[in-house]
Amino acid sequence: MNEDLLLLKQFLDAIHPLNDDEWTDLSVHWKPFIAKRKTILTAAGEKEKYLYFVLQGVQRAYYVGENEREATIVFTYAPSFSGVADAILTGVPSLFYLETLTASRFIRMPAVELHNLMDKHKGVHTLITRALGYTLHGVLKRQAEVQIFTAEEKFKALLQRSPHLLQLIPHKYIASYLGMDATNFSKLLASVEI
Repeated sequence: MNEDLLLLKQFLDAIHPLNDDEWTDLSVHWKPFIAKRKTILTAAGEKEKYLYFVLQGVQRAYYVGENEREATIVFTYAPSFSGVADAILTGVPSLFYLETLTASRFIRMPAVELHNLMDKHKGVHTLITRALGYTLHGVLKRQAEVQIFTAEEKFKALLQRSPHLLQLIPHKYIASYLGMDATNFSKLLASVEI
């Protein structure tokens, strides 16, 4: 088993271990994929074609409003899944863009193959359901932060989860994720003890 698939297997085993047949069926569908910085992997209005497993790099999903203002919804980085989850699972066109913020390396599986494997193997279905449950937990926690936390509390929560992002990506994306403009984020960054 190559190193990328071994990392994927370790990641999946922590969510829900698959039996040998399920893992064998699942593992053959992952193919390597490399993207340069600022590559749009999925555009709003497109169907999500792949589930990505991040090996290197940072990506973001973002929404563009009618006024062309962007709102960063989530960052992904190794080792984790990436892709527009609701579009992968429902087959509806994405409301979001998914782009690489740094050069990125993945293995990816076609969404259609994922659906076939979920239908074929109870363990794969359980795995994806549990992974989605963890994702939903994170989304709901983040929603509470957005509605209740001060700007400083949101920033500190992000630093607890993902401190490395400050050094890897432009601060304007972190400001967008926190729901503030870049100028206010700079002031916040200067005032918060890291």
